[in-house]
Amino acid sequence: MVYLLALTSAAVYGAADFLGGLASRRTNTVAVVLVSQFAGMILLAILLPLFPAGAPSAQDLMWGGLAGLAGGSGVALLYRALAVGRMGVVAPTTAVLAVMIPVAASVILGERPAPRVLGGIALALVAIVLVSQQPDQTRPHAWRGSAGIALPAGIGLALMSGVAIGLFFLALARTSASAGLWPLLAARVVSVTVFGAMALATARSLRMAAPVATMAVGGGALDMLANALYLIASRVGPLSVVVTLASLYPASTLALARLVLGERLSSWQIAGIVCALVAVVLIVGATA
Repeated sequence: MVYLLALTSAAVYGAADFLGGLASRRTNTVAVVLVSQFAGMILLAILLPLFPAGAPSAQDLMWGGLAGLAGGSGVALLYRALAVGRMGVVAPTTAVLAVMIPVAASVILGERPAPRVLGGIALALVAIVLVSQQPDQTRPHAWRGSAGIALPAGIGLALMSGVAIGLFFLALARTSASAGLWPLLAARVVSVTVFGAMALATARSLRMAAPVATMAVGGGALDMLANALYLIASRVGPLSVVVTLASLYPASTLALARLVLGERLSSWQIAGIVCALVAVVLIVGATA
């Protein structure tokens, strides 16, 4: 049952990213992020009484707020990357970096990665190179690296998103277990406030067609639901296994992109996606 919860959280995370990216293709990203984050915050407020009462300290709430800044930025960058690029390339690239950031922080703090982790990091670097190969050199949104190689649209945004999401994980990891879900609520309050202010400052319209609004709300609700499923699984099952399974969320995004959008990838990119997923398993499974 625990493993089913973890796998379900991965599937829901991937579906949330898919809906958010799809909505961002039809309206401005700031509006999608604000609506989705707000929807997730409301759902969390509803679910909060169902969980054991928490006693967050000021430090817990501070780390939650920092997590909100990093996580909100990461989601915005991810949604934009999914909107302009191939979901099958963007999703695994972001996931790999989001895992590598906490690993790098652990090394800086004195931990020495096991050979399995080092292998995962090396494989992750290979994966990023492979998924960055552009199968169609005529795509107007592609950009070229320093070596003159055309890179898929959204790769730069995906890399930045991965770093931001990795910082989000690091910030939440600094909160205490006794804080319950309150740091996550603090994170959502901060992200909603920041993107609300951004929308006002840039005079961005929040109006969107009903189908797009439904996708944005659905993406935010699914993202928060995935958080709840992961939390339940991590508290009753082996953390290493739960985290590993939950980190396979790009597979869900890729499957939906293939089934719904009919995205086709080159053989090099398919190999890169496989390497990315294996790298996530190696890194998270060995360090959790």
